[in-house]
Amino acid sequence: MDKNTVIGFILIAAVLIGFGYWNKPSEEQMLEQARQDSIATVRQDSLEKAKAAEAKIAKAKEANATIDSTSAFALSKKGTEQIISLKNSLVRLGINTKGGVVKQATIKGYEDLDGNKDLVLFDGDDQQLTFMLAGKSDNIKTNELYFQPSQMSDSTLTLTASTSGGGELTINYLLPQGSYLLQMSIQAKGIAGMFAPDADQMDVCWSERAKQQEKSFTFENRYTSLTYKEAGEGTDYLSETSEKINERIEERLDWVAFKNQYFSAVLIPQETFATNSSMTSIPLDKSTGYLKQFEAKMKTAFDVTGEKPTRFEMYIGPNNFLLLKDVNKQSTLGKELELQKLIYLGWPIVRWINRFFTIYVFDILRNMAIPMGIILILITLLLKAITYPLVKKSYMSSAKMRVLKPKLEEATKDLNGKDQQMEKQQKMMQLYSQYGVSPMGGCLPALIQMPIWVAMFNFVPNAIELRRQSFLWIDDLSTYDPIIEWGSNIWLIGDHLSLTCILFCVSNVLYTLMTMRQQKDQMVGQQAEQMKMMRWMMYLMPVMFFFMFNDYSAGLNFYYFISLFFSAAIMWVLRKTTDDEKLLAQLEARYRERKADPKFQQKQQTGFAARLQAMAEEQRKRQEALQKRGNK
Repeated sequence: MDKNTVIGFILIAAVLIGFGYWNKPSEEQMLEQARQDSIATVRQDSLEKAKAAEAKIAKAKEANATIDSTSAFALSKKGTEQIISLKNSLVRLGINTKGGVVKQATIKGYEDLDGNKDLVLFDGDDQQLTFMLAGKSDNIKTNELYFQPSQMSDSTLTLTASTSGGGELTINYLLPQGSYLLQMSIQAKGIAGMFAPDADQMDVCWSERAKQQEKSFTFENRYTSLTYKEAGEGTDYLSETSEKINERIEERLDWVAFKNQYFSAVLIPQETFATNSSMTSIPLDKSTGYLKQFEAKMKTAFDVTGEKPTRFEMYIGPNNFLLLKDVNKQSTLGKELELQKLIYLGWPIVRWINRFFTIYVFDILRNMAIPMGIILILITLLLKAITYPLVKKSYMSSAKMRVLKPKLEEATKDLNGKDQQMEKQQKMMQLYSQYGVSPMGGCLPALIQMPIWVAMFNFVPNAIELRRQSFLWIDDLSTYDPIIEWGSNIWLIGDHLSLTCILFCVSNVLYTLMTMRQQKDQMVGQQAEQMKMMRWMMYLMPVMFFFMFNDYSAGLNFYYFISLFFSAAIMWVLRKTTDDEKLLAQLEARYRERKADPKFQQKQQTGFAARLQAMAEEQRKRQEALQKRGNK
């Protein structure tokens, strides 16, 4: 290295050393820098601690959320089942502390299928009711919780399921004295944090296997159904015969009922059940001892804050029309229940007969301690007395046609050709009009009796008052009365022969013979020929009735038998007390009066008879035109 290079390095070092010394901070500056470095370190430490705290809080929140939804009721998910009884003079209910709902229901004073004095409507797993609340992460289901009982008496019970954080879910029960209506409420306390802010509904899942309670499985099954009432409207039900699974009900519902023929369990919310409820009804085999499997899935209002309880009422009792109608007065929910609509009374005109006549007369007679068989006879007599004037008028119309038959045959003897039937009919109608006879009057008895028959068809199977009531040879008017039974089922017949059904069908044949003979005596010409064809159909109807009614209640068959007996007796008395010669003389006198009455003659020229005559004349002209074409 030469001298110049060495001198250059020395000068560079001197410059660097001098520059560093010149830029050296003062003592005050060094203290301030130290202070700034300390603040930065503290800030960094604080930031790291804050992040750690936030992470810890987030982890705690996550843990708390998990506890809220899954572990809050952990203590209430362990326990021992206990059945606590609520009872009054009418019912005895068993409330299970697991699930906190009714698991047993015994209706007092109604004999069961085995002859016990009280009837068990459901027991054990036959019925299940679950209330479900949708939490943030999981669902709270009451059937998984063990409730702690308190405030226990024959009429009151409080059940409480507690959380680890002091929250509660409480179910309160009240069974008033002398009532089939159980009051219940569900209320939350201190568990609002488990739910979303907009949570305001509770799911209700209710199911039941409807137990066979009557002797006739087929007949009882026909009147066992899942029935519901649309809010502010009428009732509807799932098919009694076919399987319905998850049937969607779009309307809001006032109540849902699992209805047997004579007993029901009805769940009634204070608020309506929301739209889109799901209903299931599955018919079961006779060998199971059960009629149907029911299930209803609904939603109703629930206040998660606990300020307002969700209230229900549950009717568990007999299907008695007047009793169900009176339940509305006992209810505390403040709405029109109309539970009497559980009992189907028929189409409008039929329903009116049952609603405003049959039920009240039946109840009045029952309160007089008259045997049920006698009550059916008295109701039959009363109905016959009410309809007698119309029946007599109808019979007299038929009698007039009978005494006029020789005159009609004489007047139309030359009109027997196929092309003369319209003219013959016109001639007959003209004569009927001149004698003052209505050919349609003879049809009135059937028209009068039909609504009454249908009314009783709907009333008797629903009349729980007939249940277990005996009369003469009949042990139970509410079911069939077998004179012979066999173990196996025969198609269309079943496993027995019912005596009242046989009596009804035989009396129907005899009554048909009587009415057919009466109609034959008044038919003229082709009408009589047509009646021969109809006769066999009329004789087949009693046979069809046998297959239909062999499994029906003895009370209904007995009523029909008595009704036909009295109808036949009335017809026989009217026939014996009618003087045909005197009646014919009256008709002849009327005929002469009308012949001499210009107004009547003018009416005949412009009325129905004139239109019929014009139709006959037009037909005659057509026949003549066809004959001319044929000759050509």
